[in-house]
Amino acid sequence: MKDYIVRATAANAQIRAFAITSRELVEHARNAHNTSPVITAALGRLLSAGAMMGSMMKNDTDMLTLQIRGDGPVKGLTVTADALGHVKGFAEVPDVCIHANAQGKLNVGGAVGAGFLRVIKDMGLKDPYVGQTELQTGEIAEDLTYYFATSEQVPSAVGLGVLMNKNNTVKCAGGFIIQLMPFAEDELITKLEEKLTSIKPVTTMLDAGMTPEDILQELLGDMDLEITDTMDCEFKCNCSKERVSKALISVGKKELQDMISEGKEIETNCHFCNTNYVFTVEELKELLRKSKS
Repeated sequence: MKDYIVRATAANAQIRAFAITSRELVEHARNAHNTSPVITAALGRLLSAGAMMGSMMKNDTDMLTLQIRGDGPVKGLTVTADALGHVKGFAEVPDVCIHANAQGKLNVGGAVGAGFLRVIKDMGLKDPYVGQTELQTGEIAEDLTYYFATSEQVPSAVGLGVLMNKNNTVKCAGGFIIQLMPFAEDELITKLEEKLTSIKPVTTMLDAGMTPEDILQELLGDMDLEITDTMDCEFKCNCSKERVSKALISVGKKELQDMISEGKEIETNCHFCNTNYVFTVEELKELLRKSKS
């Protein structure tokens, strides 16, 4: 199944909802960064959430960044998404191996530890919006639920999951975000809360072949669910040798001359997609000629 996001409303627009299937983009990240299973699960959850949250933004040029910093062995996770379904991300330490949690599942909370979640929205204004909350569990879905409630004052329910194959590739991944509008009625809130307590885990639903539409139907089918649109999503990085060249030019003539004087080619790496870019001494000399400082 190709990765995509579904956007919907329910209960006469008192609820807005998002759901995603993201196996391909999470597998892309796993392969690019060679992540261990617990980090694949952690990064995959954040990538899925980032893609859905990116689709909430209004303008094509808006950018969203999710940063998790914790005292666990992964140290940190960073995900960036736009409004067009493009998302990318990386883990500070990609190869963490720790014991399963008490439920016998991948211990994402243990890998992340205690720390904070930061949400940065760059919407073309003078300063970006920055919201920050303390991590509640490190399991990411619960942390985002807490973030929405405290930082954006939007009561929300977030479900995220990544299921691995025995060969450590990604079997399925995805999630949902359900949000209550300010005018939501108390009776509806109670009904939704009851529904959420009985819902199966995201990975159970995906592994059973359920689509994002099926998941929203399961959650909101008796609340006049209306699918408003769908959009493709993918792991996509906008790095290129040209962009890296501009970054190298910006470091200044002295630094470039020092690189050239060493007489060796240099290699730079994109954190987001793990692509390496090699510059020969001759290419560095050409960049020096273009440098103004």
